Amino acid sequence: MMNGAQYVESLKKLKPTIFYRGKRLDDPYGHRALAPHVRTAAATYDLAVGGQHDEIMTATSNLDGAKISRFTHLFWSVDDLIRKIAMLRLIGRETGTCFQRCVGLDAINALWSVTYDVDKAKGTEYHPRFRKFLARLQREDLMSAGAMTDPKGDRSLAPWQQADPDLYVHIVDRRPDGIVIRGAKTHITGAANSHEIFVMPTLGLPPEGADYAVACAVPIDAPGLTLVFGRQSNDERKEEDGTIDCGTEWGVVGGESTLIFEDVFVPTERVFMDGEGEFAGALVDRFSAWHRANYGGCKGGNADVLLGATALLAEIHGTIKNSIVRDKLTEIVHLVETNFAGAIGSSALGKRLPAGNWLVDPLLANTVKQNVTRFVYQVGRLTHDIAGGLLSTLPSDADFQSSEVGGLLEKYFAGKQGFSTEDKRKLCRYIEGMTSVSTLVEALHGAGSPQAQRIVMLRQADLPEKTRQAKKVIGLGKGK
Repeated sequence: MMNGAQYVESLKKLKPTIFYRGKRLDDPYGHRALAPHVRTAAATYDLAVGGQHDEIMTATSNLDGAKISRFTHLFWSVDDLIRKIAMLRLIGRETGTCFQRCVGLDAINALWSVTYDVDKAKGTEYHPRFRKFLARLQREDLMSAGAMTDPKGDRSLAPWQQADPDLYVHIVDRRPDGIVIRGAKTHITGAANSHEIFVMPTLGLPPEGADYAVACAVPIDAPGLTLVFGRQSNDERKEEDGTIDCGTEWGVVGGESTLIFEDVFVPTERVFMDGEGEFAGALVDRFSAWHRANYGGCKGGNADVLLGATALLAEIHGTIKNSIVRDKLTEIVHLVETNFAGAIGSSALGKRLPAGNWLVDPLLANTVKQNVTRFVYQVGRLTHDIAGGLLSTLPSDADFQSSEVGGLLEKYFAGKQGFSTEDKRKLCRYIEGMTSVSTLVEALHGAGSPQAQRIVMLRQADLPEKTRQAKKVIGLGKGK
């Protein structure tokens, strides 16, 4: 397995086409916009090789028995599912932000299970092909990103009905040695600093949409693939590296990118679905269930740091002993642990798939994510309430360093004795960044919109069975 420094060095060997704010980046991994996200991903590698967290950061490969990163591991039991959630909370706590690797982990499990199902039903050879690719991913300890979301265009129309057929990624040519794909994927977490991209369909597809039923692996620097790194709230702060205004050394949320595939050739050995649209829905559902359960872990770890920062700021303000403030902190604890409990519960009730790996309980997994879409906003509101208006009006670091007004600012922004003004400012900037528009919107729409979860929840709730049970208990239909 690689450590963090080796991971960064491995990225420098790649030659991806990445644009940011209208310019192609000659040295993307040294650019200040990407650097915090690279550092965060590197932390996941360091946590896996240090030996301190082996039980949750590493696993034994089912392919060759080697010790591997859990981020390249398949879920072979309920225990694996629970350890995954524990791992996500640990890393969320260590970095205080999104560490970008969950999507790739869930993608390999979805592809493992669905390629098995397709082969069994149709006599294809996707599963051994994917097994071989996964063995390389594990052996080389590569970081992968999952690319599922298409731009979608007119959402009232199916992919093949769009005025521009490229608004969903699709196959434009089939050759003896592979396929050619065209289109775009957007909101893709960690793509810019991954080694491999797993392209997956975004919805179930009927026969007329077969060209859109494509799953494959594309190297980050494949010819024809262009990434456009997205903007975030306060992203210009990254340009102020080394200042308090920049925030922590870690990135805010996941450094999402738009991926543009302009007739990208994918060799046969990297193709895991080619037109089997009847299986695309199962891939989406399984991937989404695993991914939505994650939020009870990673957001729990992030909230641990946010809660600690908010409590420290309250101490500096001198309000930490106030019963109202303590009640608000208690409410944050309640919201966070409710989500975590849901993630653990969905893992504990997991079931084995035909391919051998285990799927979380879909109803609880979607409930976790539905809660996140609300709870993260509530937690943000509570932190804003406790921290005060300083979050939105704090003067810049340059003002505090000014020879003319810096001393006055130090004087008037002082808090409780024993804490420096610098500490106070650092806490404010962290809370500001982790409750900004980018972090809240990511929590709302990441792993699917709130309505997507509600659709699955109602489907999984099995209302007909519940109505039968109600009739039985209440005694309906028996007459007098």
